[in-house]
Amino acid sequence: MTRLSTYALVLGLLLTASVGMAAVRLPHVFGDHMVLQRRKPLPVWGWAGAGEKVTVSLNGQTKTTKAAKDGTWRVRLDPMEAGGPYQLTVSGKGNSVTLADVLLGEVWICSGQSNMEWQLIASTNGKEEVRRANYPTIRQLFVNKDLSLTPKDDISGEWAVCSPATAAQFTAVGYFFARQLQRDLNVPIGLINTSWGGTHSETWTSREALARDSTLRYMVEKLPADTDEVIREGKQRTQALLQTQQGGLPTAAEQRTFADPGLNTSQWKSMNMPGDWQWGGLPNIDGSVWFRREVLIPEGQSPDNMTLVMGSIDDNDSTFVNGQLVGSKRGMGKRGYTLPAGLLKTGRNVIAVRVEDTGGAGGIVGAADQLKLAGPNDDIPLAGQWQYRAAEISPWSYKPGPNSYPTQLFNAMLLPLIPYAIEGVIWYQGESNAGRSYQYRRAFPAMIQDWRQRWGEGDFPFLFVQLASFDAGGGNSQKGSGWAELREAQTMTLDLPATGMAVTSDIGEPHDIHPKNKQDVGLRLAAEAMRVAYDSAGKAGTQSRGPMFDKMTVANGQVTLSFKNAPGGLMTKDRYGYVRGFEVAGADQQFHYAKAEIRGGSIVVHADSVATPVAVRYGWADDNSDANLYNKGGFPAVPFRMDTWKGVTEGGRFTGQ
Repeated sequence: MTRLSTYALVLGLLLTASVGMAAVRLPHVFGDHMVLQRRKPLPVWGWAGAGEKVTVSLNGQTKTTKAAKDGTWRVRLDPMEAGGPYQLTVSGKGNSVTLADVLLGEVWICSGQSNMEWQLIASTNGKEEVRRANYPTIRQLFVNKDLSLTPKDDISGEWAVCSPATAAQFTAVGYFFARQLQRDLNVPIGLINTSWGGTHSETWTSREALARDSTLRYMVEKLPADTDEVIREGKQRTQALLQTQQGGLPTAAEQRTFADPGLNTSQWKSMNMPGDWQWGGLPNIDGSVWFRREVLIPEGQSPDNMTLVMGSIDDNDSTFVNGQLVGSKRGMGKRGYTLPAGLLKTGRNVIAVRVEDTGGAGGIVGAADQLKLAGPNDDIPLAGQWQYRAAEISPWSYKPGPNSYPTQLFNAMLLPLIPYAIEGVIWYQGESNAGRSYQYRRAFPAMIQDWRQRWGEGDFPFLFVQLASFDAGGGNSQKGSGWAELREAQTMTLDLPATGMAVTSDIGEPHDIHPKNKQDVGLRLAAEAMRVAYDSAGKAGTQSRGPMFDKMTVANGQVTLSFKNAPGGLMTKDRYGYVRGFEVAGADQQFHYAKAEIRGGSIVVHADSVATPVAVRYGWADDNSDANLYNKGGFPAVPFRMDTWKGVTEGGRFTGQ
């Protein structure tokens, strides 16, 4: 044997030994203080050296396996009853891992967008709720945000015990859901909070699931291979956009003139402020953008003692008035710059603001009434069209956002959790899909079925929140309403087995997409969990869902509607007993607000202007907070329409961000 071959043999043996002695380890879904699912087989998995013997012990039960050639291993512990605290020990050839304070109870995935991500501290009476949140057998695993175009095998995050020191960061909906479940079941509750604000359902769905659906397949037919390809495409796309809009990026010398009131800006484009420049004409751009606006101070109005109120800016600003720097601030927050005496003058003035965005939304983003020149006697509103010019593009602009492509959050924030044993899922999402609600009829059920297939636990309970009332764009039956159509798509998803829905029309906030009342949301989900997951209507025969339209009859210009899920009858919470939210239309498809009244277990609806009604709608608007029909259990009726006339989102398709 030559010296070279001897060296190769020794090196191979050393490498084999090092692989065989690789430390046994677990994914981060397992950790101290975790909750494991009771009464179900418990998969435990991880990595070790190829062929290495791995032993897993919990609560007097021990299972042994061998790692595969790629170093992966898995065991399934037999079902156990609720209890703890225990230790989970995983031992390999060269090391062991022990996880402490492990409980057995009920485990629920909490997922969706910002209304699920919304923290307890920011909900109604948040500070008081956090102060009282001493529930040591409620735990949360917070999954840190991540995205990937390819499947990942681990997340980052850790389990936390619910206490006044930790509860502020719990998902508010999940917390109230868990607290009520624990009162009903008297077992530990584990929440796995994997959510990301503003995200579409398609990014939570696997490539394979989208490819199986003939109407959704196009989304994944041309997915980039990796992030490097995305960055290359992003640079090309951004450069082309800026070349078209403004002939490319300005030089540093040009930028030094942007605050000059005498600058010729006839070639600058305009967008509405306040607003997010991502939607105003600069999509997927982070960096710096200059905004300019001329202000005319009329004769007779004093230009002295005025303050430039800027509302909130995302993220940093340098603000000039008539070429003079009047203030700058880093970080989001309200701005108010007192202007020096003599700076403003009667007639034409120029405000120029350099806004630097460090990621996500960018621009002057506060309320319209907070963008103004405020004087001692008169204010001059500044909301409206501002000229803009992109000045600098940050490198991270080219990286994909969570909605740039489908599958990214599934790959990074869901797939690594599988097959951790769970009881079910609570889901609060849909706002970001409201522009293509018809497509949601296929996309949302496809996602649910995808998750169920991946977990391999059958049709586990999947409970979701129907969109709350919010005046997204003034949508109604006359103009069309994407939010109403999204709610309809959510209702249609109840055709899937083991699903449940919490209606929240009555607890939204018309001018805030993030309603602060998360307690009622959690309680309604918990009531549905008792029905769907635990084969119970709750304690003392409590109902869990609101009235749902069943059938109708028409006679003498009146429509009589009957409802399911109202065994004790119908009611309204209006102090005068009026039933609101109903509309009727004739064959002309023109809807008119209708009078409605409760008669026994039915609703009778009519409108004087519709002699022969053919269709009824209830709660059919972006902001449907006037809908006020309930069952005697206090659960609100499900919004509905009886017609199938063309909607405003029928042509909407996912195209990425």
